[in-house]
Amino acid sequence: MSVEDLNAEAWTIYGQRQLDRAFMPPVPEKLNWTPWEGIGPGAELLGEIAGKRVLDIGSGAGHHAVHLARVHSARMTAIEQSPTQHERAVGTHAGVHGVEFVQGDVVDYLRTAEPFDAAYAIGTLAFADPHRALPALRQGLCPGAPLILSLLHTDLHDRGPSTTVAPREQMIPQRDHPPLATQMWVLAPQLWEDLLSEYGFRVEAIDLLHHPDESASVVQQLIHARRLADRPARISSRPRSTRPPAPHAAVGVGAVLFSDQGVLLGRHRRGTLELPGGTVEPGESFQETAVRELREETGLTARPDDVTLLGTLADHVGDVLRITIAALVHAWQGQPDTQPNENVGDWAWYPLDQLPDGLFVCSAQILTAWRPHLPIDHTPAHFTPFASGTAPSSTASNRGA
Repeated sequence: MSVEDLNAEAWTIYGQRQLDRAFMPPVPEKLNWTPWEGIGPGAELLGEIAGKRVLDIGSGAGHHAVHLARVHSARMTAIEQSPTQHERAVGTHAGVHGVEFVQGDVVDYLRTAEPFDAAYAIGTLAFADPHRALPALRQGLCPGAPLILSLLHTDLHDRGPSTTVAPREQMIPQRDHPPLATQMWVLAPQLWEDLLSEYGFRVEAIDLLHHPDESASVVQQLIHARRLADRPARISSRPRSTRPPAPHAAVGVGAVLFSDQGVLLGRHRRGTLELPGGTVEPGESFQETAVRELREETGLTARPDDVTLLGTLADHVGDVLRITIAALVHAWQGQPDTQPNENVGDWAWYPLDQLPDGLFVCSAQILTAWRPHLPIDHTPAHFTPFASGTAPSSTASNRGA
């Protein structure tokens, strides 16, 4: 039995158990991208969908599709592979205006369907092989159409996402029944971005949505992607966004803090891991920028005299020349902590032999300029050291090893 057949069987059993309980979830007042109400954005991620054809992938009981048809006047197609889940949906919502319920495999369905104006999957696409599902979705969406995916990131057992494109066993809890075994593609954000880019989508943002109970470990990824007319070139590291920086904001500083615990990295709200740093403000020296950004983002304090500038990294983002100043902070005071209203938080120390995937491009370039032996892949940048001996290489290559 294939992985997808195993998953289809599990969801058929799940649907039958819900039919036996006569349980139907209520139609929500707001589109929820997670199992927890009030967490994250709503239907605005899909754009203006009144009168537009929208595809609900793995629609389950159909309540999300009904909400979008009733409240947002979308022309919904709710496709569900499980016959028992489909039975639940049509048994309750068959007469809802603007909703068509389809039972079948989404890949097969999209081969002959008219292209859709938008599509989304709430917790369901991870049960399908992305190498099979994503090409079909590209074919089944109009150019420029949004594709919004809510996917598991960290599960109830505190297991984070995989760093290889392979399914793993994931149990579905069941009321009054043993859990159902499935196989899910629980992938790191960079892997999802790589896959979507490979199959003709542009990823505009990836948000991590946490359980409202801070003691719970489960985290959802929310991916905002858009179908492109032409397949973009693949890149090996993850930019923060696809938009080039504004010309006046093209000069920034990134700071390396290295202790016996490793190098300091934080997670940006878009999912990248990066060094402290940011844009040079008018009138600042580069050392002053490093000190200010360090204080604002981490709460750590340092003096300009504690900062050594390693050199400049130059690359291009679109038509904009981006200049990044690599800096090394020798001394600081305090403990790093997430600061209010900052885009980067969850600061942690990472040993150099355990650096995480998903580094922001500029941070990756700075790290390989500082330590050329580090095995980090990134787009190339020209590195010019400020002083002899501060860095043993004049180029931050796209492969540090």
